[in-house]
Amino acid sequence: MKTAKELEEMFGVTAEQLDEWEKEAAQGILPGEQVGEIIVGRPLKFGEPLQFVGFKDTPQKVAAMDERASKLGMSRSDYLRSLVRKDLASA
Repeated sequence: MKTAKELEEMFGVTAEQLDEWEKEAAQGILPGEQVGEIIVGRPLKFGEPLQFVGFKDTPQKVAAMDERASKLGMSRSDYLRSLVRKDLASA
């Protein structure tokens, strides 16, 4: 196991520098130049804002949904979303 001094020499950064960077980051102060677009929060999943849609069902039906989604390699939300989109496309 390396000592703190060895790690400082290895990475060229002291514990004090790390503490200072942590304080600055907590204040939103980030060193360097911006590269590309800055996204605050989670990126949009489908390129536009989403609206919540939900419903309740019995525990047995929810378990069946989860099992089917898992077999398809999908989350419950993605599974239900795909079913609705298929239905809307065929309407």
